[in-house]
Amino acid sequence: MVASARLAVVSGGATGIGREVARMFAGRGDRVVIVGRRVELLRQASEDINRTAGADLAIPVGADLTDPAQVRRAADLIADLGEVGVLVNNAGAAVTPPAGDGLDALAASWRRDLDASLLTAVLLTHALLIMMSRPGGRLTMISSAAAQRGGAGPHSACSYAAVKAALHGWALGLARQLGRDGITVNVLAPGYIQDTGIFHGQDTPGFVATKIADTLVGRPGTPADVAAAISYIASPEAGYLTGQIIGLNGGAVLGR
Repeated sequence: MVASARLAVVSGGATGIGREVARMFAGRGDRVVIVGRRVELLRQASEDINRTAGADLAIPVGADLTDPAQVRRAADLIADLGEVGVLVNNAGAAVTPPAGDGLDALAASWRRDLDASLLTAVLLTHALLIMMSRPGGRLTMISSAAAQRGGAGPHSACSYAAVKAALHGWALGLARQLGRDGITVNVLAPGYIQDTGIFHGQDTPGFVATKIADTLVGRPGTPADVAAAISYIASPEAGYLTGQIIGLNGGAVLGR
């Protein structure tokens, strides 16, 4: 392990973007805790990452991050590993349309998405703040281009874009609060990223073609693209980058 190695925590680290981000940290020689609900997938991911890294750097911690008691237990386990240098809040869920037409079904759908994509980040962040590096801590939220331009498709007015946008305002407030401690806070808002499973089989050839046509570079994003961006955002060299919403979408949403 290199002398500058840090401890990184990645939520939703068993699959897709989170797994690739965890692999990136381990490849740099950092220890990385991957947190999620699906314990067997976490175990498989950590074994794969460690095999690639050639060292036992990935540590799986099972927890439902919508449950405060489980978040506290996860934080206690992480505290035993030392100071947290990086936290990447990646846990979240795809659009969950209401199960019916009534207001009860609508409320349940919105609450489910708020819990999955916002409360998970809020609870884990607040549980780990006391143990984050000061100065030098790096906190990153994974949002979505949908937060910047609204949702799309048959569920465009559902909760997904609104919930992801809520991360933005919260993160900007945290950046103001934590800047004096030398902790940076940023949001990365990816566009269409293939190989994440978030679309649950809805990414038909026609769907993919439409997403690619939205870009200026003529291709979809990959989890490796996201990991590469986070590699800098979370790096020691990025100490002057904070309070920013960073688009990673191939030009599908132009900068503002």
